[in-house]
Amino acid sequence: MSEAQGIRSILVGVDGSDASVEALRQARVLAEPFHARVTALACWDFPPVYDGYVAMGINDFDVRAGEILQEALTTAFGDTLPENVESRLVQGNPRRVLIDESRNADLMVLGRRGHGGFGGLLLGSVSSALVAHAHCPVLVVHTPEKRH
Repeated sequence: MSEAQGIRSILVGVDGSDASVEALRQARVLAEPFHARVTALACWDFPPVYDGYVAMGINDFDVRAGEILQEALTTAFGDTLPENVESRLVQGNPRRVLIDESRNADLMVLGRRGHGGFGGLLLGSVSSALVAHAHCPVLVVHTPEKRH
């Protein structure tokens, strides 16, 4: 347990999905006994533009990503952000950004967006990349099943 006592920062990748909201909640629970900081990190980037093609209306991606991040935080924690939770919005590819940011984290928590059945057993491409290449331990959490 001596290694676990070194948990001071937990990084959570947030994309606005139910899975990432659950990752935020679980990270907060894990952070409590260690008095750790939780950083909710969302990424945004411009879509690729091909030679000779000018896309109309490709702007404000950062604004929308910021709104998605805020909505996820509100869904996870309500109107008042817990004192040990902070949020960051970073431009870049989520895989690259999160792998790079994992250098400064003691733990990364990600949500798994399964599709049910056999396909639901597989991790998504970003989760798989982070499990394989992150510089800290990675915890992948499931979204709780919805009861009807």
